[in-house]
Amino acid sequence: MTSHPQLRGWDGPWAGVRVAVLGLGVTGFSAADTLAELGCRVVVVDGSSTPKEERDAQTLRIVGVEDIRLGAAAVDELPLIGDQAPELIITSPGWRPDSAIMQQAAAEHVPVWSDIQLARRLGARPGARQPQWLVLTGTNGKTTTVTLLESMLQAAGRRAVACGNIGMPILDAIRDPEGYDALAVELSSFQLHYTEALNPLASAVLNIAEDHVDWHGSMAGYIADKAKIYTGTEVACVYNVADPVTEQMVASADVAEGCRAIGFTTDTPDVSMLGMVRAEDGHDILVDRAFLDNRRHQALELAVRSDFGPMAPQHLVANALAAAALARAAGAEPEAIRTAIRSYEAGDHRIQPVAKAADILWVNDSKATNPHAAAASLSSFSEIVWIAGGLPKGVNYDELVRQVAPRLRQVILIGTDSSQLRSSLERHAPQVPVIGGGVSEDETQNQTGSDTPPPVEDLLRSADGTAAMRAAVAQAHRLATAGQTVLLSPAAASMDQFASYAARGEAFIEAVAELMEGPA
Repeated sequence: MTSHPQLRGWDGPWAGVRVAVLGLGVTGFSAADTLAELGCRVVVVDGSSTPKEERDAQTLRIVGVEDIRLGAAAVDELPLIGDQAPELIITSPGWRPDSAIMQQAAAEHVPVWSDIQLARRLGARPGARQPQWLVLTGTNGKTTTVTLLESMLQAAGRRAVACGNIGMPILDAIRDPEGYDALAVELSSFQLHYTEALNPLASAVLNIAEDHVDWHGSMAGYIADKAKIYTGTEVACVYNVADPVTEQMVASADVAEGCRAIGFTTDTPDVSMLGMVRAEDGHDILVDRAFLDNRRHQALELAVRSDFGPMAPQHLVANALAAAALARAAGAEPEAIRTAIRSYEAGDHRIQPVAKAADILWVNDSKATNPHAAAASLSSFSEIVWIAGGLPKGVNYDELVRQVAPRLRQVILIGTDSSQLRSSLERHAPQVPVIGGGVSEDETQNQTGSDTPPPVEDLLRSADGTAAMRAAVAQAHRLATAGQTVLLSPAAASMDQFASYAARGEAFIEAVAELMEGPA
């Protein structure tokens, strides 16, 4: 059931509506600022109280936010606005449905929206361009795909911006005085959980793998939230041919009349698909058999694999084809697709080569925070010393280990408790030596005196991430041989030892740099 159906457009009856905004990060700040401009009575709550949040709170008070409440006690229960409960909650991504404040909201029937839902309800400012919405989600590859999509649209002459779960907050995008021709919107499962039908021009689910199961309560809940992205799509629902779950999502979706299912694949595409074919000269060509009239008998060349440069792993090609499908749905010409691919530069911490010495390649893939993401990088190399581990987020590692076991030569486990991954390795890759993980009894007993450096296994599971990473890199240096790749691809979240996956990646880069600069 649609909540508050009257709250639509900038001229809607927003004035005086009581709204609680959960979170004072980038998303929460933009939501509170927007709601204050609309004349709502706004209270912001956040469980932490940093100097930056204090400064942001002061700014929001100046623009008309009624109150900002910071600290752990602020999120114990729904805030009163005046002496009444809020009529609406706008939440930042990540606030769990089972948190105390969300449970109370559900019990008191207070609707909860994401900032995405608020932006869709408002639309662009009066007098500004109304943008096409091109939306995408998936377990992995979202940021790469939405970045490519933004570039494709801009190369096609559109005023476009990547927003949502990346880059510009979406409420800042829709408040732009000029407006945009198109929004390339990355959506997380957290945002979709709190979002009603978006009715986009085109939508895509890149892939589905086990992730955030602890947050969503079950894999079924995670899939159901991801599937919401297709609801009401007008032109094209884009799915991954290699991932049948995404195709089933499209088949089950309630879409606009005339909307088409468009597949993407790194194999030879069928009709209504984008894919890749091998030319007689050996080049791999990215082609479109969906957005042309004679698609039953012809394919339209979009780019060649070498346009990416010397390193184009399979998952990058798949992401580019998904982005191309969305861009083509919005009318982008093939040359715009090729221009964007040629100008693409891989982001930090995603299959990022950082050093090569003694014929050993060192690669930072810290952004691989779940097994599906790690599988993409592990399948790109044949002889691997794998640095992995961290917070598992409730996932299972058995399938990943079975898949990549033939490529593994050594595994080094960081993380305060990577016993789950180690257990999978012992079951499904027993021939691969493993250091760390905190499972073996001899690793939990430190017989040394207090002045003796702790054993490497203790360092690897230390809460000091920098120390853990240095130990892992030192072990990898000792064990790797010519022709092998030392790959940091954790398949887990970072927060047990690091502030973020980026901090984890930087620690790896710094440890490798120290190694390279040290004595021979």
